[in-house]
Amino acid sequence: MNPLKLYQKTVVITGASSGAGRAIALQFAQEGAYLVLAARRQAALDEVAALCSDAGAKATVVVCDVTDAAAVKSLAEKAFITYGSIDVWVNNAGVLAAGTFEETPIEVHDQVVRTNLLGYMHGAHAAVPYFKKQGHGVLINNISVGGWFPTPYAVGYTASKFGLRGFSEALRAELSRFTNIHVCDAYPAFLDTPGIQHAANYTGRYLKPAPPVYDPVPLAAAIVKLAKNPVNRTNYSAVTTILKTGYALAPKLTRNTTAAVIRAYLKNAQPLPDTPGNVFAPTEFGTGIHGGWNSPADAAKRKKSGLLLLAGLALGWMLLARR
Repeated sequence: MNPLKLYQKTVVITGASSGAGRAIALQFAQEGAYLVLAARRQAALDEVAALCSDAGAKATVVVCDVTDAAAVKSLAEKAFITYGSIDVWVNNAGVLAAGTFEETPIEVHDQVVRTNLLGYMHGAHAAVPYFKKQGHGVLINNISVGGWFPTPYAVGYTASKFGLRGFSEALRAELSRFTNIHVCDAYPAFLDTPGIQHAANYTGRYLKPAPPVYDPVPLAAAIVKLAKNPVNRTNYSAVTTILKTGYALAPKLTRNTTAAVIRAYLKNAQPLPDTPGNVFAPTEFGTGIHGGWNSPADAAKRKKSGLLLLAGLALGWMLLARR
């Protein structure tokens, strides 16, 4: 199959105001794509659109909450009316809530699932009819390693990500007779974005992403590569493959070890008041691509702790195998 040329192709990106979404938008801008940028923050979207324009791309901004199916349908209509097609749709908008299951308000769990799972379904439901009419289209779901690996103390998040993997597999099978329509899944590990600062937090402690933490810019480049050369799924990082394989081989050991590591961290972390974060409404801070987790002062410590975690899991798997 010849690679898709993205110049003047219409690309819709949800969650484009910060983090991975912002990086993805800028990567597509370098390809000369026509961009439709969606998120809940008008000012942040305007910043991204200006940067995309500086890179030589056309960019249209649409304020949209992906939990609203009608709003997502209107987003698709706006993209088609503006540029005459929808060639690539990137489902990227997502939220996180941390805390014990019962101490996290149930309405927070509900909203996490609405955003992360139903939001992606709304995107696909809006885009697929255009794909079928055109006879082509690429749907990209930015899912995360959470689709393969459960995260204790983020139960709603894990439910949404496991659900996303099943949704995507089923939709891919349903569309398999349309040879030029593709459903692609990306499974990055933990990223250096503002996402965890935006998270709902009911742990009572300061949150940090689990090491090692990856730069979202190479992920954005991988998303563009998926648009050009669609494949069913990409793990993006070695850590994703390790965690996925480890959980498949030794699920009990893996999840219990992860829970123990999280409990040990929370026991010693700085106290912090509970917050719903950006689950129900966007925050005013954190509009950049990066979250500042990969500063040189902390890089060596995070790398060491990440390697120790992976080594501990590997040792546990080896001991289990010898039994």
